[in-house]
Amino acid sequence: MDASTIAAQLRQKIIEGEYPHGSKLPTVRDLAAEHGVSQQTVSAAYAALGALGLVRTDARSGTRVTASRQADAHLGTFTPPDLSAAQAWKPTVQGTATEETTLVRQLDAPAQMTAWGISEGTTVVERTRIRSVDGVPVQHKMTVIPYEIAAKVPDGYEGIPPMLTPAGETSPKAPAGTRVADWLGWDVARTESVITAEPMDDTVCAALGIPAGAPGFRIVGITRDSRGGTVFVTITSAQLHHRVTLDIIG
Repeated sequence: MDASTIAAQLRQKIIEGEYPHGSKLPTVRDLAAEHGVSQQTVSAAYAALGALGLVRTDARSGTRVTASRQADAHLGTFTPPDLSAAQAWKPTVQGTATEETTLVRQLDAPAQMTAWGISEGTTVVERTRIRSVDGVPVQHKMTVIPYEIAAKVPDGYEGIPPMLTPAGETSPKAPAGTRVADWLGWDVARTESVITAEPMDDTVCAALGIPAGAPGFRIVGITRDSRGGTVFVTITSAQLHHRVTLDIIG
């Protein structure tokens, strides 16, 4: 048995929750004896898992799991009459899913946002959410919305605009079966998604509790109106052992 096979077996056990987040993996010596291989082979397997951000090895405390069970980020067409059945994300197999808004702030758009169709200096609202499975962070999602769009409210609504609700407070929800965009009166025509696999930035790694520079999926979704203007942008980050699924209509 080679290092890649051992790494693949351990990765599967991490995905399925047999080795949960924070648990300690067998010592190099014990795992080498179990599989009848050299300690160098096991060390190479652990190094491969570490490069993926799945584990962290410390000379004193051994190798511990830094990943969670697998979860899905779903890219699809969430429109009535199937809106109630749509799930933008969920645990792949099992586990309790939760989501928390951790940051809401206003800022002037930096130059890099021009690639998303947002002019530099435009006032935008940035909202960050952390998605967890069984209390363990698995996905980081940041949404950027031009302020004039974020400030819109439903007809007859009084109070803070839903998209400006501070972190830690309960944000009003759209009525069942109604898209948030329709509820808020946004002109939404289409969404373009770009998916890359690359090292996640330090802010994301810190939020997910994984080693800095760990590789992951970066999903940038740019939602545009009927004139081609940017309504909002979402940037979802997740480790490579998660999945990205697509729903293509037509």
